[in-house]
Amino acid sequence: MRLDVYLKKCCLVKQRSEAKKACDNGIVQVDGLPSKAGRLLHVGQQVVIAFTDRLLEIEVLSLPLGNVSKREASNYYRVIRDEMLESEFF
Repeated sequence: MRLDVYLKKCCLVKQRSEAKKACDNGIVQVDGLPSKAGRLLHVGQQVVIAFTDRLLEIEVLSLPLGNVSKREASNYYRVIRDEMLESEFF
């Protein structure tokens, strides 16, 4: 499954286009390497998303076959790290 589709189906981002932009801007890493939206994702890989206000690291547990409800989305990944980042004011 494509990385951007996985992020959308598992409710980690709101839209697939947001996931694609995040990948294009280097915000998303798979197994420690910046990854493009079209990268194929496999079970067991680790994904890091550096949002502006938090850092989220997950492990892929399974790949959804269809659409997933928000309540069931967390069954497809395991959170390794979820840190709030401090804002820098000048």
